[in-house]
Amino acid sequence: MLQQESKYNNRRLKSSFVTTVVSISLVLFMLGLLGMILLHAKKLSNYVKENISLSVILSEDVKEAKIIEFQKKLDITDYVKSTEYITKEQAAEDLSRELGEDFIEFLGYNPLSPTIDLHLKAHYANTDSIQKIEKEILANKYVKEVFYQKSLVHLVNDNLKKISYVILGFSVLLLLIAIALINNTIRLSVYARRFLIKSMQLVGATQGYIRRPFVILSIIHGLVSSLIAILLLTGILYFTQTEIPEIIKLQDYKIFLSLFVIMIFLGILFTGISTFFAVKKYLKINNDKIYY
Repeated sequence: MLQQESKYNNRRLKSSFVTTVVSISLVLFMLGLLGMILLHAKKLSNYVKENISLSVILSEDVKEAKIIEFQKKLDITDYVKSTEYITKEQAAEDLSRELGEDFIEFLGYNPLSPTIDLHLKAHYANTDSIQKIEKEILANKYVKEVFYQKSLVHLVNDNLKKISYVILGFSVLLLLIAIALINNTIRLSVYARRFLIKSMQLVGATQGYIRRPFVILSIIHGLVSSLIAILLLTGILYFTQTEIPEIIKLQDYKIFLSLFVIMIFLGILFTGISTFFAVKKYLKINNDKIYY
């Protein structure tokens, strides 16, 4: 009889362990997935901004040596990510390819000017900064005009700002839900063993002695759950790279490693704190109320 009861209790403990770990793993997986989305959103935002191009149109009579010297000066400025010098001949070839015919033969001359296409760093790719940069570049005597799509710059920044607010609000909401779900899972786990807590208290065990094994077990739950969630996220990441190879350009594995460390920390922190307060509740509760 005792042996059967012992086997039954062991099965209950294993079942409780699996249920708790699976529940916390899914919650941490959602948090980790949100973290991945946030990381990719930031990278995607920077990628979009850094692909906004400014065409610096130069005077036709400027010598190539002066143009290259000017390009090098642009390269070392704080706001430039990259530059590309496009000669008159190269610009004509590109335009002919787009039009599908040789317009120089039709006109009899090449009307295009040499240009330097520059891409700004993401931090400077906004309307105010671009206007200041435009004035600075136009101050150079070799520059005839700076062309960029002002409406596109405004539209990109405006939309990215709105998306950022939506993602931030959703992140806060999901974090609160995750904390609530983990807390409820731990409380249910402790509730199932409330009589054990009271029994230990009745035989004279101190609160610290009773609380310690519960907190240690919950930390193990958090650690195991975090590792399972990380494995699931790694699988998602691998599948995404397989289906969308271009996304590799947006990924930084050092940041992902930091995300995984944060997930482990949050898993241990949430479960440990929830268990501490859940056990504390049943340590202070009256014996009459323990059945309700």
